[in-house]
Amino acid sequence: MSNQKIIFFDIDGTLYNNEKMVPESTKEAVKAVKDAGHIVAIATGRSPFMYEDLRESLGIKTFVSMNGNYVVYEDELIYTNPLDAKRLEDITEIAMENDHPLVYLDDKNMLSNMPEHEYMTEGISTLKLGFMPGHNPDYHIDRDIYQSLLFCPKGEEHVYKKQFDDSFQFIRWHAYSMDISPKNGSKAEGIKKVIDKMAFNINDVYAFGDGPNDIEMLQYVPNSFAMGNAQEEIKLQAKHVTKSVEDNGILHGLQSANLI
Repeated sequence: MSNQKIIFFDIDGTLYNNEKMVPESTKEAVKAVKDAGHIVAIATGRSPFMYEDLRESLGIKTFVSMNGNYVVYEDELIYTNPLDAKRLEDITEIAMENDHPLVYLDDKNMLSNMPEHEYMTEGISTLKLGFMPGHNPDYHIDRDIYQSLLFCPKGEEHVYKKQFDDSFQFIRWHAYSMDISPKNGSKAEGIKKVIDKMAFNINDVYAFGDGPNDIEMLQYVPNSFAMGNAQEEIKLQAKHVTKSVEDNGILHGLQSANLI
């Protein structure tokens, strides 16, 4: 269809409410926009194995994972951007010295360098995955790792930011945890890979998000929507602001964009 659009949705705080559930109005809105002939995709900080059920329930086959560093179009892997292995080993050594756990993520698993730690338990539990990371301190060796989680309290990250600014970017998502992504990685970069693959016009792209890791995406996509539950600085980066996820925000946004 000549007027086909593609809509990228963040997961946590966007598709998922506070209980990590998809509201009924969101399910209906996603179905309606697909029935209208548009493409629904995901752009998330999560690894693909963390939201298989969500993709299946919503019928989604295109996704930008791990903050743009693992990209799949129609079930085909089209782009990867792993962390620099040497620098990851360097930051692991410093984190161990500071008693700060690291979790290594690829597309199939998440394993930590420490068997347990209160910061890790506190942070991971908020994702409501139903499990904690396994323990394998060597998981990052001779393997592509697309994202890492650094567990350290607010105010203690400056050590890492100062030493690894050349290779990594750090995005805090919890009082005790930060995403570590490649310096050049972002959801916006992942979305570019998808629309290049599709030969899509950027003006036919829409995006919904609510968090710090959505900023580049909300700035890049011309039809961007910040959720009503986003912090004010996030809302300022989007072209539009919809209602909160708890108040039919996805439905409202898609209707206001005349997509359903």
